[in-house]
Amino acid sequence: MHPWSPCGSMYDATFHSSLYPFMRRKVSVQTIRGSVTGRLTHVQSDHVVVQSGGAPFFIRMQQILWVVPVTKSKRQPMSPPLPY
Repeated sequence: MHPWSPCGSMYDATFHSSLYPFMRRKVSVQTIRGSVTGRLTHVQSDHVVVQSGGAPFFIRMQQILWVVPVTKSKRQPMSPPLPY
């Protein structure tokens, strides 16, 4: 077992396959060193590529904590507080 690989294996097929629906979509990737927000352009067995600000960011799978899609949300006006 390698100390830097999650769950004792270098390749987590479940996590890898769960990233495919996010291809060509804007995502936020949280790593152990910070986050990167941009368009997910490539998913490989050992890394992903996120295009952000015109530059590609190559992120190793072992460094990823979570990935979430970035959606365009319309801000809803705040409703007045409910009376007690």
